[in-house]
Amino acid sequence: MLFEQADGVALFGERQRTGEADDPATHYGNINLSVGHQLRPGNAPDYHRKSVNVPLLDLQAQYRPLRDQFIDALTRVADSGRFIMGPEVDQFEQDVAAAVDVQHAIGVSSGTDALLAALMALGIGPGDEVVTSTFSFFATAGSIARVGARPVLVDIDPDTYNIDVVGAARVCTTRTRALMPVHLFGQAADMSAVLALADEYGLQVIEDAAQAIGAGDHGGKVGGIGNLGCFSFFPSKNLGGFGDAGLVTTNDDALAHKVRLIRNHGMEPKYYHSVIGGNFRIDAIQAAVLRVKLPHLPAWTEGRRRNAARYRTLFTEAGLVGTIGLPKEWPDRYHIYNQFVIRAPKRDALKAHLEVAGIGTEIYYPVPFHQQACFASLGYKSGDFPNAERAAAEVLALPIYPELTVEQQTHVVEQIAAFYGATS
Repeated sequence: MLFEQADGVALFGERQRTGEADDPATHYGNINLSVGHQLRPGNAPDYHRKSVNVPLLDLQAQYRPLRDQFIDALTRVADSGRFIMGPEVDQFEQDVAAAVDVQHAIGVSSGTDALLAALMALGIGPGDEVVTSTFSFFATAGSIARVGARPVLVDIDPDTYNIDVVGAARVCTTRTRALMPVHLFGQAADMSAVLALADEYGLQVIEDAAQAIGAGDHGGKVGGIGNLGCFSFFPSKNLGGFGDAGLVTTNDDALAHKVRLIRNHGMEPKYYHSVIGGNFRIDAIQAAVLRVKLPHLPAWTEGRRRNAARYRTLFTEAGLVGTIGLPKEWPDRYHIYNQFVIRAPKRDALKAHLEVAGIGTEIYYPVPFHQQACFASLGYKSGDFPNAERAAAEVLALPIYPELTVEQQTHVVEQIAAFYGATS
């Protein structure tokens, strides 16, 4: 699924609902913290506490330690004059292929374009059906519709938010060409079941791994399990660029060649076009930035996992586990926590409360595909996918970025405890 912020704005860590726009503490996530309080439901907010700013994502905290390396990388590209393709892209593709454990990694212009290129490489178009989840970022279903195929939607597993494979089996027909499981929020879908279903019906598998670089299960890392994998390097991702960028992965030589062809207008050799492709090339500047970040990805991922574990401890100590629902992490999966998503009663009121307390949150996603106006022609109606509809009404993403401090997480949990104590 392509989780690329529905409004397309990437001002994470800036103007996070508290302070003035030009307040350095707002722009850069600087914090002035007091000693934490004992956590328990019913604690009244301490309005004498010093302000604590907890943005949903603070990109400056990641940027500052690596600033000189970024400047060197950007200068290297500028001095080279190679802005389209070239050595930066070639080296990044080699490095990220090794990191994701695949034979081929093809840099593209965005995660959305990764999905489009994958569908086009498989020749999917009008008259074809692709089965996917109704609960994801819009590009998952949007990319299917854009190639002229029909998105066939199914419900989600309520614990993982990933595709209900049993439901997917019920809707496969002779027109079905592919399955598109989404590794939502950073946890792999049930790929053993997905592959078994694909084998039964002779289907291709396109992994929407936009939020899940480095995630995996007992079958390996995502992006190398299906026929094709699609990643996003939107700035909010665990590995994010300085703008839009994406990646298609595969272990199939022929598919890799087709994707490389399609990303450059189907052109080979120059000005000769055997197929119709698109302008899906990754910029050399983005490749250079991602090369700086890639070696740090394992440590950043472990930071997110550590913060997830700390949230679980804090919520347990606060007595909130029976009130809110915490993310479920299956023992055979490696969850990389692109998002830490809770289920919250009175979700919208809680979100408003946290906003006043200087805590950034987001709803991923408020409207499933089957309830989107642009997909009305698919013929679905409210009530068709109850698990997705319930998730849309309850989910709330909390800050989980690796630089998050103990004090910031404590503030988040204190404020949630205060809200439910005041509204119980």
